[in-house]
Amino acid sequence: MIRQPICVFMGHVDHGKTSLQDRIRHTAVAKSEAGAITQMISSSAVSIETVKRICGNLIKDPSTLTVPGLLFIDTPGHAAFTNLRKRGGNLADIAVLVIDVNEGIMPQTAESIEILKQYKTPFIIALNKIDLLQGWKKKEIPLLQLVEEQADNVKQLLDTGLYELVGKLYDIGINADRFDRVSDFTKQVAIIPCSAETGTGIPEMLMVLVGLAQKFLEESLKTTMDAGKATVLEVKEEKGIGKVLDAILYDGVLKQGDAIAIGDPDGAIITKIRGIFIPEKGKLKSVTEISAAAGIRISAPDIEKVIPGVPLASAGKDIEKAKEDVQKEVEAVMLDTDNEGVVVKADSLGSLEALLKMLREKKIPVKKGSVGTITKKDLADASSEDNPYYKVLLAFNVPADEEKADVKIISHNVIYTIIEDYEKWLAEEKKRQEKKALEALTMPAKMQILRKCIFRQSNPAVVGVLVLGGVVKADVDLIKADGSNAGTIKAIQMEKETVEKAEKGKEVAISLPGITAGRQIDEDDILYADVPERDFKELKKYKNLLKEEDIKLLKELAEIKRKQNSLWGV
Repeated sequence: MIRQPICVFMGHVDHGKTSLQDRIRHTAVAKSEAGAITQMISSSAVSIETVKRICGNLIKDPSTLTVPGLLFIDTPGHAAFTNLRKRGGNLADIAVLVIDVNEGIMPQTAESIEILKQYKTPFIIALNKIDLLQGWKKKEIPLLQLVEEQADNVKQLLDTGLYELVGKLYDIGINADRFDRVSDFTKQVAIIPCSAETGTGIPEMLMVLVGLAQKFLEESLKTTMDAGKATVLEVKEEKGIGKVLDAILYDGVLKQGDAIAIGDPDGAIITKIRGIFIPEKGKLKSVTEISAAAGIRISAPDIEKVIPGVPLASAGKDIEKAKEDVQKEVEAVMLDTDNEGVVVKADSLGSLEALLKMLREKKIPVKKGSVGTITKKDLADASSEDNPYYKVLLAFNVPADEEKADVKIISHNVIYTIIEDYEKWLAEEKKRQEKKALEALTMPAKMQILRKCIFRQSNPAVVGVLVLGGVVKADVDLIKADGSNAGTIKAIQMEKETVEKAEKGKEVAISLPGITAGRQIDEDDILYADVPERDFKELKKYKNLLKEEDIKLLKELAEIKRKQNSLWGV
C-alpha cells in the first residue's frame, strides 16, 4: 500500500508559504472538488484526483499515477520540518522551499537549506510573487506560455531573479535550474516560478511534486496496516476536551482505545487514545480508526508533559518494547554529547536535534542538550564549565527568564542566528580574555636616563628618564643594555604628580631603591623592563595583540638575555 507523500513548506517569513497552500486549497474548491481536499489537523490532504484536475494536460498519462495524493504540512516555517522527525532522519518525504523572487535568499531561507541538506530531504523551489514583477501581465494560461507572452523587459526581470538565485544556490552547494530545463532531477533542484496571488505556476508545482514522488519516493511511501507510528507536532488545549496532541501519522493505523507509548525525556508516557479527531465542515469529527498518512488530533489522559517532536507509537500487546523503542529515539537526541561544551535548550525535540546537528558541523562541543524552559540546573551546568568560552547557554525559541552572572545566555528563534551570535561573542570574549591575560604579564619597555637629571643618588636613587618605547610601569624590574641589574621602579612622577605608567615620548622621574646613581646606573644609560622568561614566552603566544614596537623591544631584550643564556625564551 502506498501512502501520500508528506510535504513541508519551508522558507523565510512572508515569502508566501501559507499563501501558496491557501491558493492550492482555493483552487481545489474552485474546481468543484470541495470533497476531494480535506483540511486536516496541521495538514491539508490533497487527493490525486484533485491534483490531476488542477494539472490538466501537464500530466501526460494520469493513469500511471499510483500515489494517492499529497499531504501538505501547514505549520509555518521550518519548525514543522524539524519536529517531523523519526530515528535517523526526517519524516518529510519532500519539501517546497518558498523564495520571494524580489528578495532571494534570506536568513531563514539559508537555514532551511542547511536543514534540508542535513536530512538529505529532496526539495523543489517555489519562486513566488512573480505577479509583483513590474509590468507582469496576468492570464489564466499555463506558466511557460504566460512567461513567453510577457514583454521582453519583464522576461528579463524574471530571468535576472532566477539566475541570481541559481548563482547563490550554487555557491552553497545546490545545483538548480528552472523546472523545464532540469535534465536530471537527482542532481538538480527544480525551480518553479509561481504566484500565490494569481495561482500561476501552481499546476506546474503540483506536477513536479507528484512526478518526483512517483519516480523516486515510491519505495519509501510503502505503508502497512500494522501498529501506527506518528510524530507529535503540537500540544494544545482544546475547549471541552482538555489537552490534545496534533500529530502526523506516517505509518500504519491508529484506533480509538489503542494503548500508545509517547517518548519523553523523563521516561516514556503510556496512555490510551480516548478519541481521534479530524475536522469536517468547520467542526471536529471523531473517527474510530485512521491510516497513514494523515494529520490527526488525539485526546488522551496524562499528556500534559508531552513535548513537540517526540515519537508516538501504538503499543499493541508489548508495552515494554513500545516504551523502549520511543525512548531510544528521544535519548538519541537528549544524551550528553561531550565531556565539556555549551548547554543547549530548545522548545521541541526536533528543534534540539537540528541545533545539535548544526553545532556539530561547526565543531562547537555540547555538554548537554534538553527540551523545555531554562532551569537553575541548566545554568548550574553551564556555570560549572572550567573553560570560560563554554560558560554559555544557547536557547532556541525558549524564553531566557532565569539568569546567572557568569553564564552567557544567547536566545533566538533562528538557529543560524544563535550560532552566529555565539561565534561573534566567542571572538569578542577571546579578545577580552587575551587582553586580561596580557595585563597580568610584564610588558616590554625601554627608557634612557636624561643628562643632568639625577635628582638623588641613593636611598632611593631618583632619576629622570625619557620613555623610548613601550609603557613604563611601577613595580617593574629593570636591566641595562649589558644585562646587568638596574633595580626595581618603586614610583613614577610626572610634573610632581605620582602616576601609574608613562608612554613613549614622556619624560618622568623614577625612584629606584637599592641602586646608587653614578655606580650601577648613570646618565645616558639605556634601561629595559626586565620581562621574566615565563612572561616572554606567554607574550609570544599573544603576538597578534602586540604592537610592532612591543615585538621589536622583545627582540632587543632577547638579544641581551641570550648573551648570557643562548636558550633564553626559546
